[in-house]
Amino acid sequence: MRLRFWIALPVAIGVAAPLLAQRAAPNPASVRSPWPAGKRAAVSLSFDDARPSQLSEGLPVFAESNTKVTFFLTAGNIGTHADDWRRAAGAGHELGNHTVNHPCSGNFAWSASRALEDATLATMRTEMTEASRTIEQATGVRPVAFAYPCGQTFVGRGAHVTSYVPLVSELFVAGRGWLSEGPNDPVRVDLAQVFGYPMDDVEFEALRPAVDDAIERGQWLVLAGHDIGAGPGHQVTRVSMLRALLAYVQEPSRGVWVDTIGHVAAAVKRAQE
Repeated sequence: MRLRFWIALPVAIGVAAPLLAQRAAPNPASVRSPWPAGKRAAVSLSFDDARPSQLSEGLPVFAESNTKVTFFLTAGNIGTHADDWRRAAGAGHELGNHTVNHPCSGNFAWSASRALEDATLATMRTEMTEASRTIEQATGVRPVAFAYPCGQTFVGRGAHVTSYVPLVSELFVAGRGWLSEGPNDPVRVDLAQVFGYPMDDVEFEALRPAVDDAIERGQWLVLAGHDIGAGPGHQVTRVSMLRALLAYVQEPSRGVWVDTIGHVAAAVKRAQE
């Protein structure tokens, strides 16, 4: 009994009653299809960290097929590329929030100085609000979608671990995870915890089962990557895979809506309300 109370307490303190109601599971019978007329499923492509290869290698590929994707910017990485990201937004791509400093578990040596185990809800609120402010100042775009660094959603350790998912639900239309196992059910998905399916380091045939599964079940597949390049490499989404993927999902007979996370999440939210 004490455990049940402890789990509910952080949500009750930091989130208003309307938000709690929003997080309740929708009634499947009342949810209409969020997909545009003639579409059976949705696919969104997303890329993390504001890596320069996303601009130099990715944008030309997406322009070939007029595909709009979501770039989750780590605000501390924007640097001298602010004008490039502004132009990407002007071309119709979404700029999302990936915090200022990319805090993850201290089990990663590179994150030891910004470990989630040492963070608080206040820390994460600042990470997200400051990132949104910086991105808006640099690009003119206010992010509506968020990606959890390392896909991790907690702060603290042991008996004091707390989820920061409620903060993401308060601040954004959608929060995307990482290393998830499949597509999202538009009826059941919690938009603050959208599954993000990895697409780095593979060719299209390895992703095709997940794409076909989403189409067959009328679901939303959210793909997540990092660098974009011609050759294989760690955390590299291959250009050859992207071209094959986009040709496949944009074949009209498959009925796939390809759009940004923010646009698809907004449609899912309207259907769930």
